[in-house]
Amino acid sequence: MKKIQISPSILSADFSQLGNEIKRLEEGGADMIHVDVMDGHFVPNLTIGPPVIKRLRNCTKLPFDVHLMISPVHKYIEDFSKAGADIITIHPEATDNLNESINLIRKLNKKIGVSLNPDTKLSVIENILDQIDLVLIMSVYPGFGGQKFMPEVIEKIKNLKKIKEEKKLNFDIEVDGGINFKNSKIVIEAGANILVSGTTIFKENNGNVKKNIDSLKLV
Repeated sequence: MKKIQISPSILSADFSQLGNEIKRLEEGGADMIHVDVMDGHFVPNLTIGPPVIKRLRNCTKLPFDVHLMISPVHKYIEDFSKAGADIITIHPEATDNLNESINLIRKLNKKIGVSLNPDTKLSVIENILDQIDLVLIMSVYPGFGGQKFMPEVIEKIKNLKKIKEEKKLNFDIEVDGGINFKNSKIVIEAGANILVSGTTIFKENNGNVKKNIDSLKLV
């Protein structure tokens, strides 16, 4: 089994102190930084774009796990690559040609992620799993932080792990949405090796991010 990694979402951070918040996460043992990019069109919220990511890039050596919830996504991939993204994750519904977008991310020498909303079936990506580095399973509908985990996605995680093992593939399984101390164990046991968490990491235990990151890794 792959090492469990925690990718804290800065969506729950203090936006007036983003640079310091990222440094705090690095000191607290985060494995990467999850950056939620929303456009108010593909999802009903607005967050940050390439200029902000570029400035934040100087604050840490941790990989930037950039989740693009924007449409059309293809024409912006290069901008986020140049801004400092290490992993670029896109939604199949946000591009006219998923293979073309995957090839562009590969050409830019970035890790390729594909995200599935709760109602997006695994069959959408089953034939491209050998071409990507990460599958991000959404356990909430994307757009807002602080939502409750949807337990019905557990079966999807298990099925994805089964396909991965049967085909002897090596992609990461990342889960994002409502991850907390109660459900992290179930998600890991189902097959996830990267957990995205925002509210739990920044709010629990009086904001002790190290304690919260360590607790999420316990199986």
